[in-house]
Amino acid sequence: MIPLKQLLRIAPMLAGLALGTVSHAQVKVGDLFPEVKGPQDTAAPSIGGAVTIVDFWASWCAPCKASFPAYARLNAAYASKGLSILAVSVDDDPAAYARFVARFSPPFAVLLDRGHLLVRQVSVPTMPTCYVIDRHRRIRFIHAGYRGAETDKALQKEVELLLSET
Repeated sequence: MIPLKQLLRIAPMLAGLALGTVSHAQVKVGDLFPEVKGPQDTAAPSIGGAVTIVDFWASWCAPCKASFPAYARLNAAYASKGLSILAVSVDDDPAAYARFVARFSPPFAVLLDRGHLLVRQVSVPTMPTCYVIDRHRRIRFIHAGYRGAETDKALQKEVELLLSET
């Protein structure tokens, strides 16, 4: 028989295993970015081979609304040079996601993370958070939150640096 004190210590871990919700550690600079699956496990835009920005956002997030035009400008300036942008929505409401996408008409790939599978795998700290990834799928920079011109300037500098690497 397991003593009550010991059982209380291990109960949360057992519950997580039973529910299949063992948490993942937050990805950090230097880690490989996980593979991205599209709806119904179809292929999503490939990460690797191009400098990639993966941005996690939600329709209800005010800073996310401000960041989308900035990503559109980055896309216009650097897509032809090897930049790829993937915006991953964590919206629970597909209609809210669709309205946001219709409103902003992003010139880059967007994906609805149904069930929050990728956001949990990455352990995204806040909305928005973007990951700047090199051609080898290594996370090189992370921006938790969006701070307007400050973030725009940093992203431009980081993208230029990574595009210059071979």
